Amino acid sequence: MEILGIDIGASGMKGAIVDIEKGVLMTERFRIETPRPATPEAMKAVIKEIVDHFGWKGPVGCGLPTVVKNGVAITKSNLHKKWVNENAQALFEKETGLPFIVINDADAAGIAEMNFGAGKGKKGFVLTITIGTGLGSGAFYNGELLPNFELGQMYYKKHKNIENYAANSVRKLKNLSFKKWGKRFNKFLNHVDLILCPDLFILGGGGSKYFDEFEKYLDRKVPTIKAETLNEAGIIGAAYAARKLATEALKK
Repeated sequence: MEILGIDIGASGMKGAIVDIEKGVLMTERFRIETPRPATPEAMKAVIKEIVDHFGWKGPVGCGLPTVVKNGVAITKSNLHKKWVNENAQALFEKETGLPFIVINDADAAGIAEMNFGAGKGKKGFVLTITIGTGLGSGAFYNGELLPNFELGQMYYKKHKNIENYAANSVRKLKNLSFKKWGKRFNKFLNHVDLILCPDLFILGGGGSKYFDEFEKYLDRKVPTIKAETLNEAGIIGAAYAARKLATEALKK
């Protein structure tokens, strides 16, 4: 079964058609810069452009970088304040005429990792962390998603949110060495461990490609491994989240 998956990030909006039984992309990724300002009106036009690029006529799964409840964006995160309480699912459906499932982008990446990557078959309480512009997180218990764990939003001293202290974007902005940044990221993991006591961390997102550079600076109180689905995770997980829509469509 193939479904169009769309991954909305702070810097880019990417889509591809996904084989959700194998967890692989069937097309090249199509990417458009995230509009600035990242308002609902501007972004729905990009969603339509991505759908039209693939000539897609079926259900669509979409990851949005904010807390999402029943298709509604609850916070703005790295987008525009107009997203607060915006029904993203209804907005995209009206713009494209297609059925959508919209979920948190880090949840989407986690879904891909738990079904097709390093998390496949892992039991207990697993946290998938996406290291990028912010610090996204997906929480799973025995493989089942516990949605909207915004661990990067935890308060941390003068930085307000801990992602303002330990995200990969901070490393690049401040030109931190992997040693200095790795120690910061280690504080984040230990803080999460203190509160939630997970059985496993899986690190993904753009920053995970430097895992070999900063791994030595992690205390590793909790087993910590690198994600396998990497930059395709958000698209794959978003598409997989829409499988119920696709199944229902086939029955009609």
